[in-house]
Amino acid sequence: MSHNQELFLDHAATTPVHPQVLGLMLPFFGNHFAPPSAPFTAGEKPRAALAEARNRVASLIGARPPEIVFTSSGTEANNLAMLGITQARSGHIIVSAVEHASVRNTAKHLGDTGCRVSVLPVDAIGLVDPAAVEEAIREDTILISVMHVSNETGVIQPVREIGRIARDRGIPFHCDCVQSAGKIPVDAEAMNADLLSISSHKLYGPKGAGALYVREGTRISPVLFGSFKEGGLRPGTLNIPCIVGFGRACEEALSGMEANAALLKDLRDRLEQEIRTRVPGITVNGAEAERAPHIASISFEGVPSDALAAWLDLNGITVSPRASLFSRRPSQVLEALDIPPGLAFGTVRFSPGWENTIDEVLRAADAVEQAATRLREFSRLVRDDTTCIMSFTSKDHVRRAMVHLREAALPCAVTARPIELAHLGGPRIALAVPCSRQDEAERILAAHRITAAGTNRLRDMCMTRSPEEARFWEKVAQIKGESR
Repeated sequence: MSHNQELFLDHAATTPVHPQVLGLMLPFFGNHFAPPSAPFTAGEKPRAALAEARNRVASLIGARPPEIVFTSSGTEANNLAMLGITQARSGHIIVSAVEHASVRNTAKHLGDTGCRVSVLPVDAIGLVDPAAVEEAIREDTILISVMHVSNETGVIQPVREIGRIARDRGIPFHCDCVQSAGKIPVDAEAMNADLLSISSHKLYGPKGAGALYVREGTRISPVLFGSFKEGGLRPGTLNIPCIVGFGRACEEALSGMEANAALLKDLRDRLEQEIRTRVPGITVNGAEAERAPHIASISFEGVPSDALAAWLDLNGITVSPRASLFSRRPSQVLEALDIPPGLAFGTVRFSPGWENTIDEVLRAADAVEQAATRLREFSRLVRDDTTCIMSFTSKDHVRRAMVHLREAALPCAVTARPIELAHLGGPRIALAVPCSRQDEAERILAAHRITAAGTNRLRDMCMTRSPEEARFWEKVAQIKGESR
């Protein structure tokens, strides 16, 4: 599985499709394209394939096949769980402060429309206290939703105990298992879960498929209406090729879970060890807690995460910055963890996959060391000077520009492209130079036939905007899909 010869370390965001999965999917795009609802012969193979996929997904989480409702994604599954419960009855719900946006924003929507919502804080390593869950329960509590594994830090929540509390009180318990299913054992019954969400593309299946486990007897209403499919909870024609692939991915994940978990843990631990050794002023978030094996959240003091990620991207390495100085706000999860701003804005998520190697981890550590060192050097040289961000039309222009500017002893650093320059297209990578030397930089580049596509100014690696401007551009980024 190749990513154009680049090094992909963002498997918590998505994974490549397993070759065995892709091979099983292909006939359902052409030879067996009828929907399972098609009468007589045309629907026979799709119906059988759907049933087999349901069995495979159920086996991954210790469920019964009729308890699996197929959706388009983990996000849809989370929405169906929360909205379906609250449509069936009104009352009070409990969520944690570190939930995925699809849970957190659904809870906000429910709060805006009259539902009472309690958001539970977490401790310094990101754990929800089961005692706090029990204390937050009221007579009208109708749902508790706490994720299994944090998509930010990989920390594993005490969901079995939380689920037991919910079960003892007769309250439906929903668990977002998108980051755990296929990586560590997930047992819906042992977790006392009434609702449980998983996603295909997080475990080497295709995008476009997810599932919601609905324990038999759980009262939940549909949120979409149409033909009676998926037990009446999810109308519309099913995406059979992706569901078939999802089922096979679950089977592969279950059979290889133990070996893959050991490999991923070795890769993650080695990466953390190498970065700790090479780069001073870092914090591994959640390191004191039990974690899923595939996520490392590392905060770098004095290194903007989007600039670090851009520098790595220029070297063919994909990671996930978890904050952006351009929007002046880290992720809400990092805020909930009470990470100091100097570290929160330098937080990067590294997430290896089982197709990665130790040599690739060492390559990534080398690049991180170089990037962090140069970004800190640039910051020291620039100090209080306003910084000019220069955007280019290609990665090659960024590389060439950096070489020529460094040859001329002009301070420069790779950084992320500001939101204001998104309309220019091209890579999301830019170069930063001191504004006092912008004209000199442009003359040097012009001599080598390189022209910036656009420029923008920052102060102290922070946009010189009013709070109103910051909120406006953050909204623009969300609409354009620039923020995650």
